[in-house]
Amino acid sequence: MSYPRRSVRLVRTATRLATRPEFTLRVVECRDDHRGWSAPEQRAGRELVLARHGRFRRRVRGQEFDIDPTIGYLSAPGDEEHFAHPAGGDLCTSISLDERLWPAEHASSPVYVDARLDLAHRRLLAVSRRGDVDYALVERLLGLLGAALAHTGRAPQRDANARRLAARAREAILAAHPAADGLLPLAAHLGVSPYRLSRTFTRETGVSLTHYRNRVRVAHALDRLEAGETNLALLAAELGFADQAHLTRTVRAHAGHTPAALRALLQR
Repeated sequence: MSYPRRSVRLVRTATRLATRPEFTLRVVECRDDHRGWSAPEQRAGRELVLARHGRFRRRVRGQEFDIDPTIGYLSAPGDEEHFAHPAGGDLCTSISLDERLWPAEHASSPVYVDARLDLAHRRLLAVSRRGDVDYALVERLLGLLGAALAHTGRAPQRDANARRLAARAREAILAAHPAADGLLPLAAHLGVSPYRLSRTFTRETGVSLTHYRNRVRVAHALDRLEAGETNLALLAAELGFADQAHLTRTVRAHAGHTPAALRALLQR
């Protein structure tokens, strides 16, 4: 079905939540009242789009799709896309990806959003406000992409050397290897995909990479607090936390007390 063309009034705003060489996470809002198809938009890279509110239509390669919070889509490089907004505006999450995060063989396709993928989407947006991009947000992103991959008929493969891989990851984090500053460089350092590293580590250790890395950082914080450190902002910066509040939340989650309370306990 095609809608008749008429004048198009489209206001599109994009707010960047996080960006790294491998991905960019944005919230995109469209305020629109046109029913006809837009001018063609040429896709340069891979992009996963998940609707949060509203609905719209997408046409690509001669096929038309209705997009709403239960159906998202993947755009592939070279796609020529047209959009129509017969129901008004919408609010979406857009994730631009390179091939390290979404394999090239996955072509443009719709993605069914079940409750698990919806939850992963919500959790990704929640963690994007907390400042830990290189671990907590990346791990949430990998979980979301893994779920989306499963709904396109493919899923990451398990590795037979899981125990050794988990041990190497632990060693790199404990030794503060430069590659351990983020999940993506750590995966590159270990020569595996970030999907494989994240899933294997959790399966073998019972905790996520984010949890384990934070546990190691809390141990370093305890060392400093026991030595009498009073500048929590400096401590947070030197240990790689987003800010003092991020340090306080993480320490309390792992140790049950705030840094100030722990310093008093350790000094006492």
